[in-house]
Amino acid sequence: MNLLLYASEFLENIKKPKKEMDTPPPLLPVFWTETSESVSRRYQFEPDGQLSMKIVDDSRPFARRMVESFLNKFFPSGYPYSVNEGYLRYTQFRALQHFTSAALSVLSTQSLLFAAGLRPTPAQATAVSWILKDGMQHVGKLICSNLGARMDSEPKRWRILADVLYDFGTGLEVLSPLCPHLFLEMAGLGNFAKGMAVVAARATRLPIYSSFAKEGNLSDLFAKGEAISTLFNVVGLGAGIQLASTICSSMQGKLLVGPVLSVLHIYSVCEEMRAAPVNTLNPQRTAMIVADFVKTGKISSPADLRYKEDLLFPGRVIKDAGSVKVGSALHKVVKPSKLLQLKEIFPEEKFILRPGTRGTDLILEHSATGEDALRGWLVAAYAADIEKSVPESSVNVLQEAYDRMNSVFPPLLSELQSKGWHTDRFLDGTGSRFAF
Repeated sequence: MNLLLYASEFLENIKKPKKEMDTPPPLLPVFWTETSESVSRRYQFEPDGQLSMKIVDDSRPFARRMVESFLNKFFPSGYPYSVNEGYLRYTQFRALQHFTSAALSVLSTQSLLFAAGLRPTPAQATAVSWILKDGMQHVGKLICSNLGARMDSEPKRWRILADVLYDFGTGLEVLSPLCPHLFLEMAGLGNFAKGMAVVAARATRLPIYSSFAKEGNLSDLFAKGEAISTLFNVVGLGAGIQLASTICSSMQGKLLVGPVLSVLHIYSVCEEMRAAPVNTLNPQRTAMIVADFVKTGKISSPADLRYKEDLLFPGRVIKDAGSVKVGSALHKVVKPSKLLQLKEIFPEEKFILRPGTRGTDLILEHSATGEDALRGWLVAAYAADIEKSVPESSVNVLQEAYDRMNSVFPPLLSELQSKGWHTDRFLDGTGSRFAF
């Protein structure tokens, strides 16, 4: 019976069209389960080729799940391995900075409206503050926008200056009820300072984020950084509203709490900037690299130098790096009779060095890069080192220093680049350059 059944099915299959017989069987889903850090996940390839994932079992403690969920939402993917050293400390103080800034803004706006003769609720004060900013604030933005080159060279310094300006403007607004007859003047000047602060803060944001990007993940860093800022701005606004309706409902309370928040605000941004390992070459960082190399033979990384940078006075001269000053106008430091002589010492280079009693002036050509600036700086540092032991004419010293620089520069440049330094450009702010 079974044989007859089999034979009949065989004949029916022969009669079927060829296309129907050649149709492959439907694909079954391919799936597997992976367990990692107390979490079991089921991965499955669907028939259309898409990969899906479903958590099967999660035995992590609740607190740990909350922490990891927070990290996923507010930190870059792959953290901490996807960012450079210092990002956590930078983020911690960035959160504190935005918290104190938002709280201060509520107090200042409330004071402005009190000075104008109004008695609004904190919520109304926050809404009206946007209208009051439109005038002088835009003037401040226009003026500050012309300083972009200086911000590229010293983003940390300008970021700190931005918050100092912001707190200055906020302070004027907080104090405005003490002199209501000068309300428009104080509100206008305060908004002017805050307008400059907004431009400086935004302009320096990208160089700071770029210093942390380790895997080409700048957009992810930027997005998660803004998420942190938004979260703590909201928390700070809530704290400010609470303070405005309790401790700071009187002027005495504002004068007590306002300076404390301002000090915390400035301290936070200073610590933020100290944590950021900026990897572009500017005068200060180049001098520090050269000084460390000449003294120890070692090459410092951006993370090594971040806590050594002078954030407030970055233009100081470093003796161990040859006391080099960069950015001076060529016609102010070199006499016409000496120009060709100095140029002939290094005819193939894109810089001119003019030794002096108080240091060495380094003047760069228009097309000079970070490599050119490093070469000139090394020559100046070696020349200063040679002069300490062998007093000779400046031309001979420069030539000897130049030969020494050429012997060490190729491996120096290679290691600099391997440590993450960007040597393709030199950010000297508004420094003068020359062209023949």
